[in-house]
Amino acid sequence: MTETTGGAIVARMLKNEGVEKFFGIVDGTYTQLFVHCVELGIEMISPRHEAVAAHMAGAYARLTGRLGVCIASNGPGVANMLAGVAVENGEGNRVLLLTSSRRTGITYPDRGGTYQCFDHVAVIGAMAKWSATVASFDRIPELMRQALRMCYTGRPGVVHLDVPENLINSLCPNVSLSPPHQYRRVEPITATAAQVEQAAELLAAAELPVIHAGSGVIHALAFAELAILAELLHAPVTTSWSARGVLPETSPLAWPMVHIEANNHLRNAADVVLCLGTELGETDWWGKPPYWAPPQRQRMIQVDIDDARLGRNRPVDLAILSDAKAFLAAVIPHVHQRQARMPLAARRRTVAELAKEKAADREQLDSVLANTAAPMITGHAPAICRKVFADDAVVVFDGGNTAVWGNFFTELRVPNTQLSTPHFGHLGAGIGQALGAAVARPGTQVYCLIGDGAMGFNVQEIETAIRHHLKVVFVVCCDRQWGMVKINQMFHLQQFRNMFQTALGPDSSRTINTDLGEICWDHLAESMGAYGERVSDPGELEAALRRCLAEDRCAVVHVDVDPTAHMFAPGLQYFKDMHQEPAGA
Repeated sequence: MTETTGGAIVARMLKNEGVEKFFGIVDGTYTQLFVHCVELGIEMISPRHEAVAAHMAGAYARLTGRLGVCIASNGPGVANMLAGVAVENGEGNRVLLLTSSRRTGITYPDRGGTYQCFDHVAVIGAMAKWSATVASFDRIPELMRQALRMCYTGRPGVVHLDVPENLINSLCPNVSLSPPHQYRRVEPITATAAQVEQAAELLAAAELPVIHAGSGVIHALAFAELAILAELLHAPVTTSWSARGVLPETSPLAWPMVHIEANNHLRNAADVVLCLGTELGETDWWGKPPYWAPPQRQRMIQVDIDDARLGRNRPVDLAILSDAKAFLAAVIPHVHQRQARMPLAARRRTVAELAKEKAADREQLDSVLANTAAPMITGHAPAICRKVFADDAVVVFDGGNTAVWGNFFTELRVPNTQLSTPHFGHLGAGIGQALGAAVARPGTQVYCLIGDGAMGFNVQEIETAIRHHLKVVFVVCCDRQWGMVKINQMFHLQQFRNMFQTALGPDSSRTINTDLGEICWDHLAESMGAYGERVSDPGELEAALRRCLAEDRCAVVHVDVDPTAHMFAPGLQYFKDMHQEPAGA
């Protein structure tokens, strides 16, 4: 064949990269791309909003360790995609975004008044890892190679390539294409032998080593290696919020993030920390006192695949550029050799003593479940879901206070089984994440704990679940208010109430624009072909969830929760503290 199309070249390169799924909405501007993808056996999953396609791709990438691919059409389709770009790049998911644009000659720069046109590359370039456009047929393979190279360089994120519609859909000379190993690194970055030896010695000699794990463990699929090293060292494992569950929280060495004070005390007790695949961001208190021990009495080893993240937020004693799995595999034998001279008995005593705070906190948190009134305390929803769904079910947290309640009352028992947007706190992304999870793990249970405010962002995707046979259960916690904002206003506006007499009136508890109307989410779901139920009494929720699982389709449970109690989600004071610079910094 002497001729092909630009879209066919892109599709063949995706096939060579092992891409099996992609996400987007059909459009004539990239017909030759999606038609050739489907022809090559790459399945197209089509939501009803482009941003959801990005969330599906990000979830797919995070759960499979593969490349997530999504597409958007020129102008309005790309504009719709922008929220997804911001979230998936912020969350650090490996996503390739392919967009179409108007024909060459009238864009880059815009001739003036061009229909459905804006500068995709300039806008997305400010939000993503990398962004470029293709100017001619002969540059399609080159820039695709560069885009794919960037997908596997440094911290994962969104990589964007824009291809004009005439280059996608018109005939061009056929070209031979290189396999991935000829244009990008396909083997993981590894630490030097000297670094591995030094890290092993520091960890072995420590009085109390602690491993702090981030998303790098997830992207490297390094769960087994993490568990082995933690056991060898008898080292407790803390995580970033996004890496919760990389070590099963049933392990006595797991320190779930929900036990915030217990984490703070553990991190202050540690004399050596192995920081693995995380940059110690704001939700990790930047790695600073008083939440962590000061650098002068705590040595830190940081391992990351992105050189720019090493020592970025806290000085480190040993900076190692390496894939998390490759590093763990290399260091485990060296630690094993030193095990006989490690102070394991003393570590066990210290860990057991520190663990008492975890147990006491768990008992205090669970005490709220003694309240079985209707409408229910929100904590019942995640607690009962944990009882009903399988240990390996994927759980998605979405919403403000609902996500907080969900996190605090869900024990993660299998690695890489939770999705959320802990870096962005983005409402509505969980719906697409749940659908992406169902695509990534067919046959595995998927459920999404979501607030009624967040559900309103993308509820139309229930129809997508039905159309693509994605059996997701959405548990919608309904308080009919923006709960996290409302409680903030209740406290914050009190001291200024006299200044807002017109807005607040005489009611001392009144807030501004925080209340929502009634939506029957079960009926709305039924209108799109899903199964729906409504529950208010916690004693009825388990049976309702089991009926949902018995259905061979997407299901939605409308859960009425106590609106006042819902506002007082656990840990909110810590959330406020997190937004301040640590006092001991």
